[in-house]
Amino acid sequence: MASIPLQSDDSLPPRRGLIFILSAPSGAGKTTIYRTALKAIAGLEFSISLTTRARREDEADGIDYSFVSEEEFKRSQSSGELAEWARVFESSYGTPRAPLDAAVASGRDMLLDIDIQGARQIRALYPRDAVGIFVLAPTFAELEERLRGRATEEESKIQHRLRKAREEAEAYIEYEYLIINAEVAKSVARLETIVNAERLKVSRLRREFAPWNS
Repeated sequence: MASIPLQSDDSLPPRRGLIFILSAPSGAGKTTIYRTALKAIAGLEFSISLTTRARREDEADGIDYSFVSEEEFKRSQSSGELAEWARVFESSYGTPRAPLDAAVASGRDMLLDIDIQGARQIRALYPRDAVGIFVLAPTFAELEERLRGRATEEESKIQHRLRKAREEAEAYIEYEYLIINAEVAKSVARLETIVNAERLKVSRLRREFAPWNS
């Protein structure tokens, strides 16, 4: 089913932009979901995070992440340019604030792929405009199979990710929505339903909006 380009529909009243937060333990399939969703859901933009970790083979600089040095990251952090930041698996991650501020002010919607620590910071900074969506694999066994299927890490790191995943899974209650990612297509369809519903909430309208005021 084709997506409806909500932002170009003149029948919809003006509203503030939304920040959709997508979080998940490693191996839940979050990256596949967001990459597919950006093509399938109209009017959804991706917030490109900074990271100091090494680029993976399937990632592109400036598209999946902006890969920076620790020095560059610390400069952005100390100058107040980041809306959130966290240290995860010996690497730093952060979200530039300026694009989020601009999107919310202009009624555009952003999708963030961030961890639980970062999500908490974003929700504190944008309490009216942030929507949390948590993604889980159907079972822990399947999540472990996905992590091992990557064949990119040694056993000690896999075990560390598995322990961390059990801890992170408990944070789903902090989010508004939960997606069990058994099939990517169904997960993206559910994400689209969430996006469309949030866009239509009366609480999202700009305060100056007055119906039939002509």
